Amino acid sequence: MAESDTKLDPAAEAASATKPKLAQDETRKLTTDVTEGGVKSESEAGSKPATSIADMASNAGSMVKENVFSMFGGGPKKEKREEEKDDGNEPSGSSKKKATDDDDEPDSHEPDAHFEPVVHLTEKVDTKTNEELEEQIFKMRAKLFKFDRESREWKERGTGDVRLLKHKENGKTRLVMRRDKTLKVCANHYVVPEMKLSPNVGSDRSWVWNAAADVSEGEPEAQTLAIRFGNSDNANAFKDAFLKAQKENEALFDQAK
Repeated sequence: MAESDTKLDPAAEAASATKPKLAQDETRKLTTDVTEGGVKSESEAGSKPATSIADMASNAGSMVKENVFSMFGGGPKKEKREEEKDDGNEPSGSSKKKATDDDDEPDSHEPDAHFEPVVHLTEKVDTKTNEELEEQIFKMRAKLFKFDRESREWKERGTGDVRLLKHKENGKTRLVMRRDKTLKVCANHYVVPEMKLSPNVGSDRSWVWNAAADVSEGEPEAQTLAIRFGNSDNANAFKDAFLKAQKENEALFDQAK
């Protein structure tokens, strides 16, 4: 190939040499501006085209940095951590629902209503037991049984205090027993001479007798009763008091005849 064909045009060589030089000058100018205190304003940095080039270079650098972080997962991961941190301050699902329910719940209001009673229970009502004119001469805790003629077996009548009450006016003595708590009468009859107090078979703390007119159920009724005490001493004390009342009543019934 001839020498004239390979030689470049002088004008092209001058243009090629000018482009690297302009790039070096712009780079040097941007570096100087940043080093002295950041990007300067249009009046300090020079002409408007230089400022535009600096902005473009800064934006390009930011985009490249973001692309690099995005490529290796740096950028999104950092944002995710920040979101998780922010979410940590918020309540969880159940707590959030509870807070919402508390906000929606209306204020509880207790009515302060006052009503006057229709009947004033100011007067004390005395309950009469027909024992007001009687004197207690014996009292002992025991358990009472009644013999059921239909089923032919003993049935419990109740547990409580068996008492012998002597009338203050006529002097007659009767046997009265009430159940615990309910105080319902389970035995009520006079201790008459015809009664025979017999020991229960196989027990030294139990007695059996026949009452011709027991009125514990309201109407006089013939009953076969048995009473059991905690020990033999209590049973013997009841027997002594029962026989004594029986003798006193016998004299009074003879006088009435």
